[in-house]
Amino acid sequence: MASRQTGARDSRTAARKRPVLATVHEETTQDRAQGPATRERDAEQDDAAKQRHHHLGRAVAALFSLVIAAFSLLELTRTLSSVNLSDLRQAIAATSAEQIAAAALFTAISFLALTGYDGLALRQLKLHVPYKTTALASFTSYAISFTLGFPLITAGTVRYWIYSQAGLSAGKVACLTVIAGVTFWLGMALVVAVSLMFRAEAISSLNHLEASLNMLIGFGVLVALLGYLVWVTLRRRHVRLQGFRLELPGLQLTLGQVVLGVIDLCAASGVLYCLLPGHQDVDFFTFAAIYVFACILGIASNAPGGIGVFEAAILKAVPVSSQEALLASLLLFRVVYYLVPFVLALAFLGAHECFRRWKSLREAMSHSQEEKQDECD
Repeated sequence: MASRQTGARDSRTAARKRPVLATVHEETTQDRAQGPATRERDAEQDDAAKQRHHHLGRAVAALFSLVIAAFSLLELTRTLSSVNLSDLRQAIAATSAEQIAAAALFTAISFLALTGYDGLALRQLKLHVPYKTTALASFTSYAISFTLGFPLITAGTVRYWIYSQAGLSAGKVACLTVIAGVTFWLGMALVVAVSLMFRAEAISSLNHLEASLNMLIGFGVLVALLGYLVWVTLRRRHVRLQGFRLELPGLQLTLGQVVLGVIDLCAASGVLYCLLPGHQDVDFFTFAAIYVFACILGIASNAPGGIGVFEAAILKAVPVSSQEALLASLLLFRVVYYLVPFVLALAFLGAHECFRRWKSLREAMSHSQEEKQDECD
């Protein structure tokens, strides 16, 4: 009897559990059926959130650029309103031929270092391109983008036009451009770190921060740069660019990038330093620090060549007795470092295209003559 009672009780318990198990089974089946749709919906929500964050970041960056440009133009307008045009003309005329020659020499050194940017990038990508092609692509792309701005469009178009004739794909040219950009910023990081640590007072006139805070920021930038060197040394590092997988340079090439970046920035600052009315008020190291930070403000403003913003920063930070003389130096700097290379770049591109078309024409004529000779034979 007890056995039958126990069996009956177990039967009732099992009967009660069966609906529960059936319900759980139905819910599990339903979840599995809804799984792909749910995952797709979650993915769409994640993409939408990323797009919102991306648009917000771009809006903040654009607002930041506008604020920098507005304050700089206000400062530049205030300075120009007190400039005497007669004194400005006299200051330009007072610039010696030796100063202009020295500025031209430093310009050549700067653009020679820029060709090294592309050379290191090609070495990292294991691509063999003649140096004359590398020099032409690098010089023309930088000279044009420095003057016109919008480097992704202007420099990228010139680079692709020249490198594609050497057999490089659009993806390889994009990777080359990224590596060249990393070279610039690595050099910039070292110069900024050293400037903030050893010329903190001079930089305070630009960023309005305490000298001790500038030194601390410089130390942080230096630690970050050393950390990057260790990071790329430990093992191969890769990044993704527009669907392309790009391997970052290792320690040896990265050190080369840093050295080239420093040479380029020091030579570019040397161009303007040579054109200054007098060097007794500021040493080259301090001036190079001011120059680099003026460049950073110009880049952050997104103005073509940092025009207006760069000048305002230099006029505010460089101690001179005459604003007209400093403004004359800035105008000559724009001519020597921007306008002359821009004109030369256009001339080189025109000559390159004429030579390429003439070579194609000669090959076509030679091929036609060979075909006629074969027909006569």
